[in-house]
Parts: sequence; C-alpha cells; structure tokens
Amino acid sequence: MADPEKPASVTISAQVEQILKRIGTNTKVEGVVVINNEGIPIKSTLDSTATVQYSAEISQLAERAKCLVRDLDPTNQLTFVRIASKKHEVLVAPDVDYIMIVLQKIKKTQEEL
Repeated sequence: MADPEKPASVTISAQVEQILKRIGTNTKVEGVVVINNEGIPIKSTLDSTATVQYSAEISQLAERAKCLVRDLDPTNQLTFVRIASKKHEVLVAPDVDYIMIVLQKIKKTQEEL
C-alpha cells in the first residue's frame, strides 16, 4: 500500500499543484485525491483509509467508463465523470498519466436546512 503523501511513478507538475491548491480552497470541496492509472495514490488531502478506498474504486470505475465511451463511439474519449449520492458528489477527471478525484459536498435543499 502506497503512502498517499509520497510521490509514485508520476510526479505532479507545478501547474497541476496550482490547480490542486485552487480546488482545495473551494468551501464545497471535502478532499482531493490524485492517482496514477494503476490506482496508486500520488497526492491526497483525505485520510489514508479513505484515500486507499477511493483510489481503488475510482480507478476501476474510470477504466470501465473509458471502455464504455470507446465502445459506444471509437472516435470519442472520456473527459469527466460526476457521481452524485445523498452525502456528496465524486468528480473524476481522467488524464493520460493520472486521475484526479474531487470529493464535494452537495447543496442542501431548504427542507434539509
């Protein structure tokens, strides 16, 4: 099991670091995880248990979603996946070398306030 704070085989560029900082300042964001294409965490703001769980599950989901898009249209490519649940949203942005996962709070309706 990889340490989520130690870099894996892929290093994060300064530009990506700036993007991560900007995303992290959003008050709706609960956490950000960057994993390589094998599902190994490169960087995370979540605790180690959540990092490992999201890394494993989302890497499989992203790979399946890429295949689905390619199967439906071989000229198309997956760019983003958004999963909404009652507790939060999981935003997944796959790239060539890594996958960015953002865990975001959902908006509460007037009835829930």
